[in-house]
Amino acid sequence: MATFAVIYTYSDDTELRAAVRPRHRAYLGGLGEQSICLVAGAWTPTEPPGALLVFRADSKEEVEDLLANDPFVTEGYVVDKQIFEWGAGIGPLAKQFQ
Repeated sequence: MATFAVIYTYSDDTELRAAVRPRHRAYLGGLGEQSICLVAGAWTPTEPPGALLVFRADSKEEVEDLLANDPFVTEGYVVDKQIFEWGAGIGPLAKQFQ
């Protein structure tokens, strides 16, 4: 399995975010319980709207398929996403991502 970093860019629609966020968190939480979504979190309020997610999967296509079912994606709150295969090489957590 490989590790993938996902960068989401969100819309500015805070009402949509509030309405969909519980389903989004439940969806990613379920993937976390399966050790697929290793960590996910939004940028702080001082940054542009978006988030970083880290996945373990066999391929970029698998990650894309998983993201296609994220309620933030299906409801249009994510306006752009980038997926990068990532190799953690340095730091105290690096071995957990290899």
